Amino acid sequence: MTKKILSSEKIRRVITRLASQVIEKSGKLSDIVLLGIHTRGVPLAYMLAQQIELLEDIKVPVGAIDVTFYRDDLDRIKTRTPAKTKVPIDLTGKIVILVDDVIYKGRTIRAALNAVTEYGRPKMIRLLVLVDRGHRELPIHPDFTGKKLPTSSEEQVKVYLQEIDGRDAVELLKNPTD
Repeated sequence: MTKKILSSEKIRRVITRLASQVIEKSGKLSDIVLLGIHTRGVPLAYMLAQQIELLEDIKVPVGAIDVTFYRDDLDRIKTRTPAKTKVPIDLTGKIVILVDDVIYKGRTIRAALNAVTEYGRPKMIRLLVLVDRGHRELPIHPDFTGKKLPTSSEEQVKVYLQEIDGRDAVELLKNPTD
């Protein structure tokens, strides 16, 4: 059973709100670097950068980070080909905002924190997620959250983005294995 959580229009509104929060809480916007976590965090980071530019007339550098080799659960996740990490500038002294679609147990974010240190020593690292579904195994909490969505461990949150999936939506799949 599938339940639509966010439509394309609602995702657009959430991105606008998140961009405004980033602007409000980050101070000097020229210090910000957005790093999208592959796969869907990357287009989300670009969407946020476009919205920040629209609101503040400043271009924020955007990069992409793949955390595959930094994970501590490689033996439990399905095999995948790592994507290319692209960090646009040295991160030393910058405010890095990691962008991801869904936070669940926190393992992807832990891996991303380790990966970021390969590209400099940021002044600060913040986390922005489109959906927080709870069930954390690690003490990691987003600084910016688009939608809090309480779920059971049997449910699955699917994010669809135009650039990858041909449509924008967030759906909750109940009992996806049935």
